[in-house]
Amino acid sequence: MRLNYEKIYNNVDEIKQIERNDPFVVAGLAVHAITAYSKDKEKSIEMIQYLMDKDIQPISNLLIQEINDSMMDKKDYIGKSYFVGATPDNNYEPSIPLSIDVEENPHSYETEGYVRLFLKSGGADNLRPITLRKTKDGRYLLFSDTVRGLLAGIRIPESDNPWA
Repeated sequence: MRLNYEKIYNNVDEIKQIERNDPFVVAGLAVHAITAYSKDKEKSIEMIQYLMDKDIQPISNLLIQEINDSMMDKKDYIGKSYFVGATPDNNYEPSIPLSIDVEENPHSYETEGYVRLFLKSGGADNLRPITLRKTKDGRYLLFSDTVRGLLAGIRIPESDNPWA
Protein backbone atom coordinates (compact mmCIF):
# COMPACT_ATOMS: atom_id res chain seq x y z
CA MET A 1 0.00 0.00 0.00
CA ARG A 2 1.29 3.43 -0.88
CA LEU A 3 0.72 6.09 1.76
CA ASN A 4 0.79 9.72 0.57
CA TYR A 5 1.61 12.78 2.65
CA GLU A 6 1.56 16.52 2.12
CA LYS A 7 4.52 16.97 4.48
CA ILE A 8 6.79 15.14 6.90
CA TYR A 9 5.35 15.24 10.41
CA ASN A 10 7.81 16.58 12.99
CA ASN A 11 6.01 16.37 16.33
CA VAL A 12 3.51 14.35 18.28
CA ASP A 13 0.74 16.96 17.97
CA GLU A 14 0.71 16.46 14.19
CA ILE A 15 0.36 12.69 14.40
CA LYS A 16 -2.22 12.77 17.21
CA GLN A 17 -4.67 14.02 14.58
CA ILE A 18 -4.40 10.70 12.69
CA GLU A 19 -6.43 7.62 13.58
CA ARG A 20 -4.36 4.59 14.53
CA ASN A 21 -6.89 1.93 13.50
CA ASP A 22 -4.95 0.91 10.38
CA PRO A 23 -1.60 -0.86 10.82
CA PHE A 24 -0.30 0.48 7.50
CA VAL A 25 -0.89 4.06 8.67
CA VAL A 26 0.91 3.45 11.97
CA ALA A 27 3.87 1.89 10.13
CA GLY A 28 4.08 5.03 7.98
CA LEU A 29 3.92 7.25 11.06
CA ALA A 30 6.91 5.37 12.50
CA VAL A 31 8.93 6.59 9.50
CA HIS A 32 7.88 10.16 10.24
CA ALA A 33 8.98 9.72 13.86
CA ILE A 34 12.43 8.52 12.78
CA THR A 35 12.73 11.28 10.21
CA ALA A 36 11.90 13.90 12.86
CA TYR A 37 15.04 12.93 14.81
CA SER A 38 17.29 15.16 12.71
CA LYS A 39 15.26 18.24 13.69
CA ASP A 40 14.64 17.43 17.35
CA LYS A 41 15.55 14.12 18.94
CA GLU A 42 13.27 14.63 21.95
CA LYS A 43 10.27 15.21 19.71
CA SER A 44 11.20 12.12 17.69
CA ILE A 45 11.36 9.97 20.84
CA GLU A 46 8.05 11.48 21.98
CA MET A 47 6.48 10.49 18.65
CA ILE A 48 7.77 6.93 18.93
CA GLN A 49 6.49 6.74 22.52
CA TYR A 50 3.07 7.95 21.37
CA LEU A 51 2.98 5.26 18.67
CA MET A 52 3.83 2.66 21.34
CA ASP A 53 1.41 4.19 23.92
CA LYS A 54 3.34 4.97 27.10
CA ASP A 55 0.52 3.65 29.31
CA ILE A 56 0.71 0.23 27.67
CA GLN A 57 4.38 -0.04 26.64
CA PRO A 58 6.63 2.65 28.04
CA ILE A 59 9.69 3.18 25.88
CA SER A 60 12.75 1.73 27.60
CA ASN A 61 15.94 3.64 28.29
CA LEU A 62 17.73 0.93 26.31
CA LEU A 63 15.61 1.59 23.22
CA ILE A 64 16.13 5.34 23.56
CA GLN A 65 19.89 4.76 23.75
CA GLU A 66 19.81 2.44 20.72
CA ILE A 67 17.90 5.06 18.72
CA ASN A 68 20.38 7.74 19.78
CA ASP A 69 23.33 5.51 18.87
CA SER A 70 21.83 4.60 15.48
CA MET A 71 21.12 8.22 14.61
CA MET A 72 24.48 9.52 15.82
CA ASP A 73 26.70 11.37 13.37
CA LYS A 74 23.80 13.20 11.72
CA LYS A 75 22.24 10.15 10.11
CA ASP A 76 19.18 12.16 9.17
CA TYR A 77 18.92 10.20 5.95
CA ILE A 78 17.75 7.01 7.68
CA GLY A 79 14.13 8.08 8.04
CA LYS A 80 14.10 9.84 4.69
CA SER A 81 15.32 6.63 3.01
CA TYR A 82 11.83 5.14 3.46
CA PHE A 83 10.16 7.79 1.32
CA VAL A 84 9.61 6.85 -2.32
CA GLY A 85 12.35 8.15 -4.60
CA ALA A 86 14.91 8.70 -1.82
CA THR A 87 18.16 6.86 -2.61
CA PRO A 88 21.86 7.20 -1.78
CA ASP A 89 22.45 8.60 -5.29
CA ASN A 90 20.21 11.61 -4.71
CA ASN A 91 21.22 12.07 -1.04
CA TYR A 92 17.84 10.71 0.03
CA GLU A 93 15.69 13.46 -1.40
CA PRO A 94 12.20 11.96 -1.62
CA SER A 95 9.94 12.33 -4.62
CA ILE A 96 7.03 14.75 -4.49
CA PRO A 97 4.30 13.98 -3.58
CA LEU A 98 5.74 12.36 -0.45
CA SER A 99 4.92 8.65 -0.26
CA ILE A 100 5.89 5.58 1.76
CA ASP A 101 5.36 2.02 0.55
CA VAL A 102 4.21 -0.46 3.20
CA GLU A 103 3.72 -4.09 2.22
CA GLU A 104 2.23 -7.21 3.70
CA ASN A 105 2.97 -10.84 2.90
CA PRO A 106 1.15 -14.16 3.42
CA HIS A 107 2.59 -14.38 6.96
CA SER A 108 1.74 -10.84 8.08
CA TYR A 109 -1.30 -11.90 10.11
CA GLU A 110 -0.18 -15.31 11.41
CA THR A 111 -0.26 -14.34 15.07
CA GLU A 112 -3.61 -13.12 16.34
CA GLY A 113 -3.53 -9.50 17.44
CA TYR A 114 -0.22 -8.79 15.70
CA VAL A 115 0.60 -7.58 12.21
CA ARG A 116 4.04 -7.80 10.65
CA LEU A 117 4.42 -5.36 7.77
CA PHE A 118 7.38 -4.40 5.61
CA LEU A 119 8.79 -1.03 4.60
CA LYS A 120 10.88 -0.37 1.52
CA SER A 121 13.99 1.77 1.94
CA GLY A 122 15.90 3.21 -1.00
CA GLY A 123 19.07 2.57 1.02
CA ALA A 124 18.58 -1.14 1.71
CA ASP A 125 18.39 -4.25 -0.43
CA ASN A 126 15.65 -5.93 1.62
CA LEU A 127 12.32 -4.82 2.98
CA ARG A 128 12.40 -3.87 6.66
CA PRO A 129 9.92 -5.55 9.03
CA ILE A 130 7.84 -3.65 11.53
CA THR A 131 5.49 -5.31 14.02
CA LEU A 132 2.28 -3.74 15.27
CA ARG A 133 -0.10 -4.96 17.92
CA LYS A 134 -3.81 -4.33 18.03
CA THR A 135 -5.33 -3.11 21.29
CA LYS A 136 -8.79 -4.18 22.43
CA ASP A 137 -10.14 -0.76 21.41
CA GLY A 138 -8.96 -1.32 17.81
CA ARG A 139 -5.84 0.88 17.76
CA TYR A 140 -2.57 -0.38 16.35
CA LEU A 141 0.62 0.35 18.25
CA LEU A 142 4.27 -0.15 17.46
CA PHE A 143 5.13 -3.33 19.28
CA SER A 144 7.99 -3.25 21.74
CA ASP A 145 11.29 -2.26 20.11
CA THR A 146 10.26 -2.99 16.51
CA VAL A 147 11.45 0.47 15.42
CA ARG A 148 15.01 -0.74 15.99
CA GLY A 149 14.88 -2.79 12.77
CA LEU A 150 14.25 0.33 10.69
CA LEU A 151 17.47 2.01 11.82
CA ALA A 152 20.28 -0.36 10.91
CA GLY A 153 22.07 -1.00 7.65
CA ILE A 154 20.91 1.93 5.54
CA ARG A 155 23.57 2.91 3.01
CA ILE A 156 25.13 6.34 3.46
CA PRO A 157 24.33 9.08 0.95
CA GLU A 158 26.61 9.25 -2.06
CA SER A 159 27.84 12.69 -0.99
CA ASP A 160 29.16 11.18 2.29
CA ASN A 161 30.66 8.04 0.76
CA PRO A 162 34.47 8.27 0.82
CA TRP A 163 34.74 5.32 -1.61
CA ALA A 164 32.52 6.69 -4.33
